[in-house]
Amino acid sequence: MSERVTYTLEDGIATIAMDDGKANVLSPMMLDDLMTAFDQAEADKAVVILTGRPGGIFSGGFDLKVMMSGPENAIALTCKGSKFAVRILSFPYPVIAANTGHAIAMGAFTLLACDYRVGADADTKTGLNETQIGMTMHDFGIELAREFVAKTYLNRSLINGEIFGPEDAKAAGYYDNLAPKDEVMATAIGAAKMMKLLNMRAFKGSKLKSRKDFLAKLGWAIEKDSKMSVME
Repeated sequence: MSERVTYTLEDGIATIAMDDGKANVLSPMMLDDLMTAFDQAEADKAVVILTGRPGGIFSGGFDLKVMMSGPENAIALTCKGSKFAVRILSFPYPVIAANTGHAIAMGAFTLLACDYRVGADADTKTGLNETQIGMTMHDFGIELAREFVAKTYLNRSLINGEIFGPEDAKAAGYYDNLAPKDEVMATAIGAAKMMKLLNMRAFKGSKLKSRKDFLAKLGWAIEKDSKMSVME
């Protein structure tokens, strides 16, 4: 696909891997590449494993250089990231996240959007640090967190900006399963093989039907975020 995003297909499972050589920041180019990869996976009717650099970071979130380059650029990137999350949330085939490292801010939101999430039972950090870096959470982020973060962890995540180790991140809802770092991908592949056995017509129907109202709310949130004059 590109130097930032690679796409491999084997036995009906598409592995989409992010690797910018650094923190896998979600820049406009990275998001474009990811959208292209998901388009290819849909054309291939593939179960997707979304991952970061082997043994390394999943994503450190939005590209701060873009976010700090002006309000218009920050709003545009935020909305672009939100639309990518919606692409995952409405993708007609299962999307499995395989994370061997850190997932921060939009990186953590990307995890939440996936249908099944495998994390490393290692010295990793996962969470939403927006308030730590002086950003009021955007409406899309609030709605996504409300849907998927456990209620007992919601304030700690959304308002307090707490970053979690593996066990708390799993309890909070960022992960469904933890595995030793060198077994994360194998665990994700195992999950993908199990999900391949699903009736994909029923999977798509149930996924979209159960999320109809939520996806509509996210559309409202993206529209509202796009009209912000500044990133507060």
